Amino acid sequence: MPGDCAEAPASEQALAHMLLALPAVTDDYPFGPDTRAFRIEGRIFALVYRRHGELCINLKCDPDQAQQLRDVFDCVRPGYHMNKRHWNTVVLDGSLPHGEVLRQMQHAWQCVVAKLPAARRRLYQAMSLD
Repeated sequence: MPGDCAEAPASEQALAHMLLALPAVTDDYPFGPDTRAFRIEGRIFALVYRRHGELCINLKCDPDQAQQLRDVFDCVRPGYHMNKRHWNTVVLDGSLPHGEVLRQMQHAWQCVVAKLPAARRRLYQAMSLD
């Protein structure tokens, strides 16, 4: 099963550290103290929160890939309180490999960068995500 590898980050601090390591990312709490938003150029690409005691992250996603991820991983669901076509909610229950969580975070960042004006897009695309 795909989710039986190394565990995903188990704390909000670990998630924040991973997200803030991406180029030019900022964070804030626009929806209150329980939901932390991560942005590039002011555009949200990730939200971290707890729902029913579970650590969750909403991530922007290409619509085709979003559905594929939901089909493969039980912990990946349509985005909670988001446009279900463009957002996934990942419930960090330990079943999703750490590398896959990081890949989905990077993909979310790239989805937002792809919609920036050309000059800004080129600048960020030139930055390494490794």
